[in-house]
Amino acid sequence: MNAACAQTDPVHVRARAHTPPTPRRTRRQETGTGATSGRMGARRRPRPGAAALLLLLLAVTFGTRYAAAAAGVAPAPVAGGMTELQKHVAFFDRDHDGIVTFDETYQGLRDVGLGAVTAKASAALINAAIGPKTRPDNANSSSSCMDIYVQNIQKGKHGSDTGAYDAQGRFVPAKLDEMFAKHAKTAPNAMAKDELDAMLKANRESNDVNGWVAAKAEWEMLYDLAKDKDGRLQKDTVRAVYDGALFYQLAGKKG
Repeated sequence: MNAACAQTDPVHVRARAHTPPTPRRTRRQETGTGATSGRMGARRRPRPGAAALLLLLLAVTFGTRYAAAAAGVAPAPVAGGMTELQKHVAFFDRDHDGIVTFDETYQGLRDVGLGAVTAKASAALINAAIGPKTRPDNANSSSSCMDIYVQNIQKGKHGSDTGAYDAQGRFVPAKLDEMFAKHAKTAPNAMAKDELDAMLKANRESNDVNGWVAAKAEWEMLYDLAKDKDGRLQKDTVRAVYDGALFYQLAGKKG
């Protein structure tokens, strides 16, 4: 990671999130294509599950234990062989160049239903915290330290997670099956709130407070917004989060 883009402390980033830095102009804005100013000004009502998806993305900004381990693992190539974690983040890569800018994160959050103020503050937090972790040593010195490099997104994994992403960011179906087999007691493919709490407790690693906080926040928010009429979180819903499919579903419903 470039020394000029030293990893940002998420706590300090959160403190600055309400006054985000002025975003740099994207290539699409410079060329006059893909203008978004008309859409960005419109007020939108958050869609069910949008905040949960945001928290799942934010979760990779917490913890460094897996980030250090992943640094020595060659990531899967983006072109033609994306991992599920890369697909999860690639939703925001509007021009498909492998880099997610502040503006692209902002627009992606707007597209899944977040309001302008929340989307801007969240984009500042996400890019400032994840960007430096994913920045390659050979990155263009003139590029922003807040740019997120899709190919290196596995370097932002947090601890105390379910293990459904491996060290390279690939989805591990067996871990999802194991999660529900162990903790879904009242229904085979759905978890009630107390079962979800038991899973989170079982996944805790020693001295990993950041990982605990991230896992608890993302799963509880997902449960609150995506539970079914019986108060259970369905396995299919969880699967759609891991590869980013739920982002596209929400954006499609909004459009």
